[in-house]
Amino acid sequence: MSGAGQPIFSLAGRRVFVAGHRGMVGSALVRRLAREECEIVTATRDELDLRRQRDVEDWLAAQRPSAVFLAAATVGGILANDTRPAEFIYDNLAIETNVIEGARRVGVDKLMFLGSSCIYPRLAPQPMAEEALLTGRSSRPTSGTPSPRSPG
Repeated sequence: MSGAGQPIFSLAGRRVFVAGHRGMVGSALVRRLAREECEIVTATRDELDLRRQRDVEDWLAAQRPSAVFLAAATVGGILANDTRPAEFIYDNLAIETNVIEGARRVGVDKLMFLGSSCIYPRLAPQPMAEEALLTGRSSRPTSGTPSPRSPG
């Protein structure tokens, strides 16, 4: 927040793209953004494959959002993560780079990228400051998180 309780970046009157709007975090974002004076823009997997750079850039150019919340990812439980780790990392890196680069190319004003909780240091003080990232051993995997083969 900046002076007098005003947000640093107002969403009022803006088109806001929520990538991953059907997931746990993305759907919560959509519910919260519904209280703002903004237009929420979404696309299902059938409408837009975020792993395809050209498709992402074309869609963003047509939709012209001024803010993007990136909560999309290929996810699974421990078995899926353990048996398909290369597929998961490939899909997620493609999604991340395509949306971030597409947003840059079309001139999106603000982008918020939401990473996995498994990357955060296990013993970081809460609430965690950005400076705490990559300063210690990461959290141990639990049900629904990356493979037990992950470092940590």
